[in-house]
Amino acid sequence: MSAIGRAIWFIESHFTSDISLDEIAETAGLSRYHLSRVFGMTTGHSISGYIRSRRLSGAALALVDSSSTILQVALDAGYGSHEAFTRAFREQFGMTPESLRKQGHVRNLALQEPIRMDDTRLPKLDAPRFESHPAMLLAGLAETYAHEATQAIPSLWQKFNQHFGHIPSQKGNVAYGICTQVEEGSESFRYMSAAEISGTDDLPEGFVTTKLPPQRYAIFTHRGHISGISATVHQIFGEWLPQSGHQAAGVPDMIERYDDRFDPHTGMGVTEIWIPLKA
Repeated sequence: MSAIGRAIWFIESHFTSDISLDEIAETAGLSRYHLSRVFGMTTGHSISGYIRSRRLSGAALALVDSSSTILQVALDAGYGSHEAFTRAFREQFGMTPESLRKQGHVRNLALQEPIRMDDTRLPKLDAPRFESHPAMLLAGLAETYAHEATQAIPSLWQKFNQHFGHIPSQKGNVAYGICTQVEEGSESFRYMSAAEISGTDDLPEGFVTTKLPPQRYAIFTHRGHISGISATVHQIFGEWLPQSGHQAAGVPDMIERYDDRFDPHTGMGVTEIWIPLKA
């Protein structure tokens, strides 16, 4: 079972009780930091968001199928008051617990089902190569995304690609996707679509810059459509890294490198995934 599979098993076995990120990380065999990052990239959910959705989905079924009071259902779901439960329930489903009980069914609710990890469908991970790379100055567009909202990243690339190739001081014809956790345990991360530049004069409106230090990287290859990159990242952080004897440097978490082997029009081709390593 993969690291994220172990994490999901633990959550599904204990989500009705008060569980901590440390407990989940210990079961998964990952650090808190990497568990949060890989879980989000692999499943499209933050850990806390997934636990909350599973608890509220269970509460919705209990409201329809049991005779427990709404307060008891709230307490069973981990909420200390009727008010807090009602607020969370409305945010999740767009209706109050009272309205659902009166309705008497959940057919119109988007309940959170258990995530099922099919490890047999994970791609074969080729052994990485290791390279030391000099410092890079990058410029591009950046946004902060919740793990549940990564579907918006292609639109960032669409905006960036309008400038790619004629950015002032652009070096080469390689694009980079820079992933950085906002902070440890955060439910969001910063993503930057960028190109290497030699200077910062006359950059397009809205562009930001970041400088990467001289760094040693483990470099992996993702082949196929870019929509499947999360499975490759899962293999890297969930399986390879914990067993490799290496430690990720963490800033940034990883870099996606797109050269002429990748077709941005179709999303197909070869993408390199660069993992900064501690010395």
